[in-house]
Amino acid sequence: MYRSEFYVFDQNKPVPVCIRNYTKNDFKELIKIQSECFPPPFPSELWWNEEQLTNHVTLFPEGALCIEVNGELAGSLTGLCAQFDPQHLDHTWEEITDNGYIGNHNPNGNTLYIVDISVRPKYRKLGLGKLMMQAMYHVVIHKGLVRLLGGGRMPGYHKVAETMSPEEYLDAVVKGETRDPVISFLLRCGRVPIGLVKDYLDDEESHNYAALMEWKNPFIK
Repeated sequence: MYRSEFYVFDQNKPVPVCIRNYTKNDFKELIKIQSECFPPPFPSELWWNEEQLTNHVTLFPEGALCIEVNGELAGSLTGLCAQFDPQHLDHTWEEITDNGYIGNHNPNGNTLYIVDISVRPKYRKLGLGKLMMQAMYHVVIHKGLVRLLGGGRMPGYHKVAETMSPEEYLDAVVKGETRDPVISFLLRCGRVPIGLVKDYLDDEESHNYAALMEWKNPFIK
């Protein structure tokens, strides 16, 4: 099981944090975090439910990570294992994550696929998302997987969709010509785009597109 304790800095003040696997004892707080990250009008039925969280800690507990700040649960990152072929990119979030229930988790898969990342708004300036992502890279290396992968929303795309294709927008973000809240964050985490997927999510801001963002295990050629 994963557990790492260290400090982050809130301005100039060191603050103790801990990244660990979440358990059933965390379910109530994890659902509360989802409500803070996705407030109304986001439908509450799309927040984590206890059946989904039970599957996470039962089917693939190594992929169920959370982070505490001063003992308070501040965020979570969830993944599953899948068999991924880079020659066949098309899939939806619902298909590859079993709608968040991860019932299709493949213990023999070659890829750790990110299901969800959530950080409490009041803690978002501490870089916790990047720290959790780096912790999941440790899981990839520990399990000898080829890659970490996940679909990144492009919530800034709707602002320029009339003048740019999704491909042009993603290229502009990678070149630093514009910034996207999600894709730019994933780039800072060390992930790189390997392609676009249409109709990945019902996501008006992204026009239903997602960029598949990969981090390759450096110990596997």
